[in-house]
Amino acid sequence: MITRSIYIGNPAYLKLKDEQLYIMEPETGQMKGKVPVEDLGLLMLDHWQITVSHQLIQKMMGNNVVVISCDAHHLPHGIMLPLHGHTEFSDRIKDQMEASEPLKKQLWKQTIECKIDNQKEVLRRLGNYYEPMIDYRNNVKSGDLTNMEGIAAQHYWKYLISLDFLRQRFGDSPNQFFNFGYSVLRSIVARAIVETGLLPVLGIFHKNKYNPYCLADDMMEPYRPFVDWLVMDWLTRNPDTEELTKEFKAHILQIATKDVKIDGKTRPLMVAVKTTVSSLYKCYTGEKRQVSYPEFL
Repeated sequence: MITRSIYIGNPAYLKLKDEQLYIMEPETGQMKGKVPVEDLGLLMLDHWQITVSHQLIQKMMGNNVVVISCDAHHLPHGIMLPLHGHTEFSDRIKDQMEASEPLKKQLWKQTIECKIDNQKEVLRRLGNYYEPMIDYRNNVKSGDLTNMEGIAAQHYWKYLISLDFLRQRFGDSPNQFFNFGYSVLRSIVARAIVETGLLPVLGIFHKNKYNPYCLADDMMEPYRPFVDWLVMDWLTRNPDTEELTKEFKAHILQIATKDVKIDGKTRPLMVAVKTTVSSLYKCYTGEKRQVSYPEFL
């Protein structure tokens, strides 16, 4: 089912009524809008004066809704997810924990191959120099021991933005646009992981005792170019802006419903992410040998 992404950037009181999220104006009590909770996939809260009833929180957790809270800089600061989202939770965690290192190295190889493929497609569609990406992709080894991901990234960002651009989390503009998009994407992937019955903390490549979302960081890699494409579209039409406006955030939240190609079928990205994570679990159990990853249409 295609779910909706809702952004709230003004004072609001959010409550549950008739199995729906009601958005109320806090001072007057006037209803500003409503949406069935079962239709929600992502809810972004971006104002200090937003109040959410506990009854609504529980209902959203029961429906695997990702709730994203933004900080004073209007950037995603934290996400709320249910502790588990699958009836076979303990069995699936056992399979995840028992995955061998050779298997995880092969899965990471597939992940990087698809990421580079999609980065190449972004450059190609923009009419930029993409040809070396083909060789980088074809030279990815098990576990990406030769770091083709990093080598491809150097070429990718150089020709996506400019020769002197440095892609950094806290870097100069337009880094902030990509950072915001990746935060939203990470939340969508984390949602799918929990819904599938896996632990976001147990990655196939990323390992960091301070990172509770290592697996989400792994699985989102091939999806990052879809965020890049949306950001570049925004920057092309708004070349002089450096502010994360409400309009930009609404533009990025479209990522959840953007169509991609996966397993030969056209699917909204949020549905495709669930397909990807479900296929990862089947790789853990030996039912599959390839993770299902997305392609541009």
